[in-house]
Amino acid sequence: MLTKDRIEEVLQFAESQVRRLVENYPDFFPIYTVGGKWFHTGELWTDWTGGFLAGMMWQFYRRTRSPYWREKAVHYSKLLEHRKEDRNVHDLGFIFLNSYLPWYEETGDPALKDVIITAGRTLALRYQPKGKYLCSFIGPHSLFIDIMMNVPIVFYAAIHTGDQQLMDIALNHCRTTRDRLVRPDGSVAHEGLFDVETGQFLRQSTHQGLSAESCWARGLAWSLYGFTKVHAMTGLEEFLEVAERNAQYWILHLPVDKIPYWDFCADLAQPPPWGAQKETSSAAIAASGLLDLARQTKVPEHSVAYRSTALAMLEALTDPQYLAISTPGWEGILKHAVYHTRKNLGVDESVMWGDYFFVEGLTKLALEKEASN
Repeated sequence: MLTKDRIEEVLQFAESQVRRLVENYPDFFPIYTVGGKWFHTGELWTDWTGGFLAGMMWQFYRRTRSPYWREKAVHYSKLLEHRKEDRNVHDLGFIFLNSYLPWYEETGDPALKDVIITAGRTLALRYQPKGKYLCSFIGPHSLFIDIMMNVPIVFYAAIHTGDQQLMDIALNHCRTTRDRLVRPDGSVAHEGLFDVETGQFLRQSTHQGLSAESCWARGLAWSLYGFTKVHAMTGLEEFLEVAERNAQYWILHLPVDKIPYWDFCADLAQPPPWGAQKETSSAAIAASGLLDLARQTKVPEHSVAYRSTALAMLEALTDPQYLAISTPGWEGILKHAVYHTRKNLGVDESVMWGDYFFVEGLTKLALEKEASN
């Protein structure tokens, strides 16, 4: 059971792991471990995870009010500011909503808000008006499910500037993603391909899933969490419906131990990584998203199901099988995560976003328990 004491114990372990990371590799933003060690010189595929390291520091500060974590959070956030005009990635929401947004919420400094708005405007430049979507870093023909986690920064910029064009871009992107990547049963495709000249949708595809027709676990988690966040920002029921469809698929297809395999359609008879490879980062993302969705759904029975599933996943992740607390020398927080199966990057390792969303989910619970006392 996830008691208050157990949550605190695990979060203190997470703090110790991040403290060791910043002491051993100052000003370094790793993506995945290699043999349990953060420092890597291999391929990045794309540079998108800096906000998660700074974000963990802000999560630690929210809970502890420690001057150490505030100083580190500010320092590592500042190292990311130049990315606000980075047009090479579709991940500016990941980078700035986890770093500059909590910093702004702590201080109210308008200069920090301006950074977030600039990043939102930069992401909006990826918009393809004929297809009505924000394109991935792959190219103008490509739509990723991951962008559902980043489009909230466009909504943020639209809401805080009153820019209707930005709002339309964000809404159109969400609707295109819903119509082209989310399937009737709530599963999702990783990528959609479009004809750039006409905007016509061509087909579903994947870079990270088992196949174009499968359901890559992290992609489903991105969709569930992303549509939940967009509903919270807009109040539009159409997006709540998508998040609940995603949640239904997740819950119905989750293994007994509550930790998914890297793809919900993986052939478990095959050896890892293509078969029975667990994927803890997907569980962490979905758990944090389900905690939010449990508060947003209008159906009490759904709320109970979402929250109980989130708690079961987070409790499973605190077991030493997945938590590195009993693995000497392991530098990440969660073991058995996957970055990119096809490229053999960060397979059965720790990944920065898995650690972040695990910390975020547990921090939500810790602050809930503190507020109820």
